[in-house]
Amino acid sequence: MRRKCELPQKICATCARPFAWRKKWAKTWQEVRYCSDKCRANRPKADPPGQ
Repeated sequence: MRRKCELPQKICATCARPFAWRKKWAKTWQEVRYCSDKCRANRPKADPPGQ
């Protein structure tokens, strides 16, 4: 079994805090950008085109 400090980490795109790999992300780790559902819901919205 691995220790938490040995797991891969990423930086959350919303809160800029580091978060570690989780088993539920095993198949999609490359696409994971947010540390939680709350951060995904609060992600910055892109400006509408033309503004």
